[in-house]
Amino acid sequence: TRTVFQRAISPIRPAQTDAEAEAEPVAEAEHPTPQTRLQEKKQRKNERSILIGRIVAAVLAALVFLGIGALWGTKTWFNSKFTEIAALDENSADIQDAPAQLGDENFLIAGSDTRVGASPDENVGNAQQVEGARSDTVMLAHVPADRQRAVVISFPRDLEISRPSCNRFDNVKNEYTDEVVPAETKVKLNTAYAVGGPRCLTKWVQQLTGMRINHFIGVDFNGFKEMVDAVQGVTVHLDAPIKDTVLGMVISQTGDVTISGDQALSFVRARHVVGDPTSDYGRIKRQQQFIGALMKKAMSHGVLTSPSQLSAFVTAFAKATFGDNIGVDQMLTLAQSMKGLDPAKVAFMTVPTTGEANSRGNEVLLDSKAKAIFQALIQNTPLPGTGSPSSSTSPQPNP
Repeated sequence: TRTVFQRAISPIRPAQTDAEAEAEPVAEAEHPTPQTRLQEKKQRKNERSILIGRIVAAVLAALVFLGIGALWGTKTWFNSKFTEIAALDENSADIQDAPAQLGDENFLIAGSDTRVGASPDENVGNAQQVEGARSDTVMLAHVPADRQRAVVISFPRDLEISRPSCNRFDNVKNEYTDEVVPAETKVKLNTAYAVGGPRCLTKWVQQLTGMRINHFIGVDFNGFKEMVDAVQGVTVHLDAPIKDTVLGMVISQTGDVTISGDQALSFVRARHVVGDPTSDYGRIKRQQQFIGALMKKAMSHGVLTSPSQLSAFVTAFAKATFGDNIGVDQMLTLAQSMKGLDPAKVAFMTVPTTGEANSRGNEVLLDSKAKAIFQALIQNTPLPGTGSPSSSTSPQPNP
């Protein structure tokens, strides 16, 4: 019942056994040997040293306790900044060979194109002009249980899909309604999020891939730029300037260019770039390039050893993201598991399509090739066209 401080300063002596009591000389206890003044001084000094040591130990214990409490409070504060939105169904019947996926980390990442909070200088309109929210960006990041590789697969926003039936999602209130939207065929991928939010998008991805999605991260692009500013910009390499017919001149320089703020936001949003006939595919490549550069910068020694930058980045990340099963613990676990992973073993690719839009203006998936990729990820076998599971060479996105 005593406190840690009391136990450290005045520990309870163990009770003597009967044998120890009998063995102790009675005469010596009744007639203790007189101590010299020097011995008494030395004894008092030793007792003071022991007492001081116990006090120091108690203070250190208290500081450690307070430190743990502060860390817990900080983590709780960071986690409170994340907006939780139900998205996962880890017991779905669509998941294939679940035992083979134990320990795998699959992050479904969706970039929302909501105009809520958009400023006029971004040239993307406002919430009144463009209502609702669609998934401008859809990526599946896979890290297997052995942590020997990482694969990030992008899905074109105009990919033609058969959308499953889903409960309607209210993106303003961030909640699902009781209205069930019927399944529909031959629609664009970004309608899944627009109609049914994170849960509907996850449902479709699990139906297509057979993979168990255990993390969902939604990114509000209007808050995305704060993450970039928190790490003091991200450097990308450009062979030519980027000018968009809608957004205007995005980046006029070439070579290694450090960008931040609204410029970074335009870089990942641009899809009408002069000289780029691929439109969405060109944007996907720029997004992959930028996310890779942002991850590299965020995990760099300079950011990790700067409390102000690290705190600003985590805070901005929390403010700009929402989803299911994300937080400080998940980020730390993932960062620790990927520590030491060769950057060359992080593969970025696009789900295989015909590369040409059909009569409905939709991109057409190459089903057999896509299935081969997802099976390789589930079984942790080499990706099609590569020599080993950890190879960074990825299939051509548009055969």
